[in-house]
Amino acid sequence: MTDIVPIRRALISVSDKGGLLPLAQALVAHGAEILSTGGSARALREAGIPVVEVSDHTGFPEILDGRVKTLVPQIHGGILGRRDLPAHVAQMERHAIAPIDLVAVNLYPFEATVAKGAPAEDCIENIDIGGPALIRAAAKNHDFVTILTDPAQYETALAEIQAHGGTTLALRRRLAGEAYARTAAYDSAIATWFADQRQETFPQRLSVAGTLRQTLRYGENPHQAAGFYVTGDRKGVATATQVQGKELSYNNLNDTDAAFECVAEFEAPTVAIIKHANPCGVASAATLAEAWDLALRCDPVSAFGGIIAVNRTLDGATAEKIAAIFSEVIIAPDADDAAKAALSRKKNLRLLLTGGLPDPAAPGLTFRSVSGGFLAQTRDAGRIAASDLKCVTKRAPTEAELADLLFAFRVCKHVKSNAIIYAKGGATVGIGAGQMSRVDSARIAAWKSEEAAKAAGLPGRLAEGSVVASDAFFPFADGLQAAVAAGATAVIQPGGSMRDAEVIAAADEAGIAMVFTGMRHFRH
Repeated sequence: MTDIVPIRRALISVSDKGGLLPLAQALVAHGAEILSTGGSARALREAGIPVVEVSDHTGFPEILDGRVKTLVPQIHGGILGRRDLPAHVAQMERHAIAPIDLVAVNLYPFEATVAKGAPAEDCIENIDIGGPALIRAAAKNHDFVTILTDPAQYETALAEIQAHGGTTLALRRRLAGEAYARTAAYDSAIATWFADQRQETFPQRLSVAGTLRQTLRYGENPHQAAGFYVTGDRKGVATATQVQGKELSYNNLNDTDAAFECVAEFEAPTVAIIKHANPCGVASAATLAEAWDLALRCDPVSAFGGIIAVNRTLDGATAEKIAAIFSEVIIAPDADDAAKAALSRKKNLRLLLTGGLPDPAAPGLTFRSVSGGFLAQTRDAGRIAASDLKCVTKRAPTEAELADLLFAFRVCKHVKSNAIIYAKGGATVGIGAGQMSRVDSARIAAWKSEEAAKAAGLPGRLAEGSVVASDAFFPFADGLQAAVAAGATAVIQPGGSMRDAEVIAAADEAGIAMVFTGMRHFRH
């Protein structure tokens, strides 16, 4: 086995024609013969590059509407034959099989075909058979064969050919690993599509594939390594363009995703300010600028160094307000020129533009690793409308209370359990998150509303006259009583506790309204 393998014959059959002509021109310049098929061969001929049709090379025509082109011994023998084994060399000579030293193949666009909602027949016809077979064969015999599966690899391979007259074993080995990762991801996409066709949420074997977008500086902590992989199946952090600012960290990405998923829940102009994956202020209003003021008022101390998400094109007036405090990241579907100009003065602030919002009702799975495996569950796409509510108290909520109850319960979905949300006028006025006791969350949220009132120069608590949402039922009446003490006049909660009657009695005694949703929103 030799380290440097010259390229005397190359097989090129690519769906993505990017970089095709420069690759072929360089190979021909180094004396390589080009074998090709279909559209690739046509593109090469039209560019004046000498090419041999695979059917001419093998003496066997393409058949079955192109389904069988390269699945013949003359091709796979030329790729898989070991040049260091005399028996292989003798068999290749006996059967007139010419060695193939480089294979450039990228696959039929199955993933893109599925993504655009094509009918099943089109999806099936875009399942590549010959391509994966060529890739796997070339990767297996990487001691002697160079495999290129992505136009982004062409430049590196050509640089080695230019420098050494062929490719190095180190490069061929790396490309082989990348090739198997590509075919694994391709098969994963196909298997997922078949499971979707069967409406099978949890197939017996589940594989998940992503593409490395960047290696991050570190993970949650500096001693942890981290990478950012994308699947591109929903608008959001993974599809965003970074307009300005420093490189994003692991924690930035995690918090930014939480913020954007939260604002996507709302139709009206909405702002969410996130700290450590929890909202510290969420508000909907007539304009983003008004929503920003209300969201910031909820917890101006925690908002410092936070992540900000908006569900509209970011405008200049709102951007000016945001720029007045220190923020890590802003994510929006888009931003106008005035907003970009206002934020450009903050050189380290990251501005991410996504081109759209994630669909909060979209199906899909979320994952969490555990020792020896991982957990998978469907995304929390649950949403509650007024018609879903059951009033369980003597007093029903007013129209204004009802609007705030629905707003608060949507925010609840994005707050770590145990979650308690006070809201008034389409804005959070107190948030209690992640406590082991629900009553503690209620008290913390009330205390935060008091601190926010002080910061705004207002007497009492912002929670006076608010509604309160709980992500799960109140196991005892004490949590509800803490909310009443904070000034809440109406409650929304899932219900379902063994002590529901006790909690309802406490609400009636306080003269407040309470509605049950029948749906909880734990977030861990």
